[in-house]
Amino acid sequence: MDQKAVRLRNILTISLILLTLLSGVFILRGYLEGRFDSAESLQQYIGSFGPLGPLVLTIVQATQVVVPVLPGFLGCIVGAVMFGPWGGFWCNYIGISAGSIVSFWLARRFGLELVRQMIPEKKYQVWTKWVNEKKSYTVVLFLAILLPLAPDDILCYLSGLTGMPAKRFTWIILLGKPWCILAYSLFFSYFI
Repeated sequence: MDQKAVRLRNILTISLILLTLLSGVFILRGYLEGRFDSAESLQQYIGSFGPLGPLVLTIVQATQVVVPVLPGFLGCIVGAVMFGPWGGFWCNYIGISAGSIVSFWLARRFGLELVRQMIPEKKYQVWTKWVNEKKSYTVVLFLAILLPLAPDDILCYLSGLTGMPAKRFTWIILLGKPWCILAYSLFFSYFI
C-alpha cells in the first residue's frame, strides 16, 4: 500500500473514531438526562431538534449499535411514529447499517480488547462459541441480520474479529437489514 493510501486510511479511521466518540457523548448525555427511557421521551428528544430530527434519529440509531445504550427497536418506533413508515425506515436503516459497519471496522482495527469491553463477558462467551461452531458463518450471519431479535450488535463486533472480508460483511448488512427494519416501520406506524 502506498503512502497516500495509508495516510487516507488513517485519516478515515481517526475521523470515524472521533465521530463515534462525539456521537457517543451526545447519546450518553441524552441517556443520562432520561431521554431514552421510553419511546415518548425519545420522541420528545428527537422532536426538540426540529428539522434536524431525522438526522439526529439516524445518529442515535448508528450510535446505539456501536455503544448499545438503548434497544434499536425503540428508535424504530420513534422513527415510524414521527416520520411515517418510509421516513422512519430510511432514518433507521441508514443509522443501523452505518453503526453495524462502524462496529465491524472498530473490531477489525482494535481487536479483541475493544470487543471484550463492548460485550458483557457472559454474552461474549456464548456468542463466540456460537460463531466458532458454525460451518457457514456467512449464511448464519445473513439469517441473523435478516430476522428480528438476533443480537446484531454483538454479531457485528464478532464478525470484525473473523476473517470475513469487509465487502461481504457490508453486503450482508445492506441486503439483510432492511427487511426487519421495514417490518418494524410498517407495524409501528400503523399500530402505535
